[in-house]
Amino acid sequence: MNESAPPRRRILVVDDYPDVADSLALLLRLLGHQVLSVYTGPSALAAAATFLPQVIFLDIGLPGMSGYEVARRLREMPEVSSAVLVAVSGWGQEEDRRQAKEAGFDHHFLKPTEASAIEQFLAGLP
Repeated sequence: MNESAPPRRRILVVDDYPDVADSLALLLRLLGHQVLSVYTGPSALAAAATFLPQVIFLDIGLPGMSGYEVARRLREMPEVSSAVLVAVSGWGQEEDRRQAKEAGFDHHFLKPTEASAIEQFLAGLP
């Protein structure tokens, strides 16, 4: 086994555009991670409770239940409250970043996100 290989993680990807979610999920699988994609806020909460992701890539602009609300609810769930929560959004103004931090996000990526940036980010996690 390669001692320098980054750890395999359980990663949940949430985006209301299936092509976007599934493309990111494919990249993450190619990097060796176990990945689940969902497309709504309520399905993200349900999946988090059973899949127990260590990292969650979450779109902010979800219809019905915003990514901010999903983040707040995830932080209230003991089983995933310590997951690394990453906003992946087209919303990148200072106010958007402030709201994301207040909602419980740990990091913020602006769409479209380069694959190398995601790979580097994951490699840098403890």
